[in-house]
Amino acid sequence: MLKNILLKISFTALLFTAITAVCFAQVSKPHFQSNPWKEEQLISPAVLANMISKKEDVKIYNIGVVQNIKGATNLGAASEAENLDKLKEILKTTPKNKAIVIYCGCCPMDRCPNIRPAFKAFVDQKFTNVKLLELPENIKIDWIDKGYPVE
Repeated sequence: MLKNILLKISFTALLFTAITAVCFAQVSKPHFQSNPWKEEQLISPAVLANMISKKEDVKIYNIGVVQNIKGATNLGAASEAENLDKLKEILKTTPKNKAIVIYCGCCPMDRCPNIRPAFKAFVDQKFTNVKLLELPENIKIDWIDKGYPVE
């Protein structure tokens, strides 16, 4: 009888240990991407839409795989080396103080694979007037559904 009690206690302890180990092993820490831009380098959709309607001198680059905003140049996904290289080539002949807005909008900004490498290219080349279009959710929700201009 004592042997059965000890066996049950041992089994329960082993089961508890195994469950605890599995629970802790499966918990992953959230991965936060660092951002190469500062808060003041974000531009809201309303502000950019107003700039477009006033025909202000701003160059807009679509660095994702989404629909073009009116007047934007589509460079393709900046997460792909050849597209990022294409952007870097364009930057070589662009004035460092040119008003530029880049955007993607394929997914929420905190997960976007395109905006960080593209923005970093501008930072690395010392551009002083580049903004990132703030599309927290995606281009459909934050731009198209609000009636802002697309091509």
